[in-house]
Amino acid sequence: MPGAAADPAYRILVFSRTTGFRHSSIDEGVTALRDLGAANNFTVDATEDPAAFTTANLARYRSVVFLSTTGDVLGAAQQTALEQYMGSGGGYVGIHAAADTEYDWPFYEGLAGALFQSHPAIQPATVEVEDRAHDATAHLAGTWQRTDEWYNYRTNPRTTAHVLASLDESSYSGGSMSGDHPIAWCKDYAGGRAFYTGGGHTEESYADPAFRRHLLGGIRWAAGTTKADCRPETGYTPLFDGTGTTGWKQAGPGGFTLADGTLTSHGGLGLLWYDAREFTGDYSLKLDWKLNGDDNSGVFVGFPASDDPWSAVDNGYEIQIDATDAADRTTGSVYGFRSADLDARDAALNPPGEWNTYEIRVTGERLEVFLNGRKINDFTNTDPARSLAQGHIGLGKCLDASGGTWEDGTPVHLWTCHTGPNQKWTLP
Repeated sequence: MPGAAADPAYRILVFSRTTGFRHSSIDEGVTALRDLGAANNFTVDATEDPAAFTTANLARYRSVVFLSTTGDVLGAAQQTALEQYMGSGGGYVGIHAAADTEYDWPFYEGLAGALFQSHPAIQPATVEVEDRAHDATAHLAGTWQRTDEWYNYRTNPRTTAHVLASLDESSYSGGSMSGDHPIAWCKDYAGGRAFYTGGGHTEESYADPAFRRHLLGGIRWAAGTTKADCRPETGYTPLFDGTGTTGWKQAGPGGFTLADGTLTSHGGLGLLWYDAREFTGDYSLKLDWKLNGDDNSGVFVGFPASDDPWSAVDNGYEIQIDATDAADRTTGSVYGFRSADLDARDAALNPPGEWNTYEIRVTGERLEVFLNGRKINDFTNTDPARSLAQGHIGLGKCLDASGGTWEDGTPVHLWTCHTGPNQKWTLP
């Protein structure tokens, strides 16, 4: 498969003015961002001058990075310029003390997602990665061990932002967010894109390759060079906890192995289906998936309970995952019935080797498919034998029609359920 193309050249503005506490790591942060820019085709302009915030000047930049800013750093005219910049599709990246900034400006609180309340001493903690389909977290495993200064926030951003990673409050002392402690998130905001990470207090953070890659992913997404589903996830219930397959049943040959909260398919034409519940009425199903190459898999909805995997094929609908095939049989299609919008699909799709997010939304007999937050298919069932009004869901393995052999190695990362409402493969 062809490799991902290099990002087109762009510029970012790094702003690190402080009127409160000043972090000694700011210089290391600027250096790290310049290094990332040199290696990834973007130019960094660093400043502490609020006069840089004019409509004309901000228009030069694909994203603006607030690097451990503190206090009131912008005047009224400059605040208006930033609001207009976001409204025209701009990008914002907040690092660490960016949450300790502009407490009296409601627009900025919404932009950052949450504001600083307190912090314990610098110490190691376990970061639980909730979304591996975002470029800022795609390189991480299910958990990430880091030492930093861990902020508590005045509000929980989960209801307004898409949480990418959270803290396991049992792994350190001083967490005060009742066990649901987001630490990195993204959101569509006021017409633009906003990303925040709570890491970055220490100088050592900016020499850490994993943290640098985390920052790069946030910058790339805020700049619009990568796609991700950054809508809040509320009202969902986990169907898979990452530690076992209770409630799930294998039909037919083959199967799925479980490691690091990820199910990986193997063997023949089988179906792992959720037999604990039949879904009726309207619902939304979310999952992360990844291909290793030109693999073949899919997600089935709307089929009756059966130990025969062909029941799902004959009585339900498959939302396909396949890097190459006919238009109505490749990624994003309702297999054999409706092709995805291929231009929209290609614009949103991450390549083999990287995670993607599906939302499969059923409303009556209407089936909508969203890839990394972008709608790529809209299909309405008219066949009574395949009614979407009730049925089960499942993960399928398909025959490789081109070679006549069974495809292997298509991981489907459903989610590791943590303390609090952190989940994928979810339903309202």
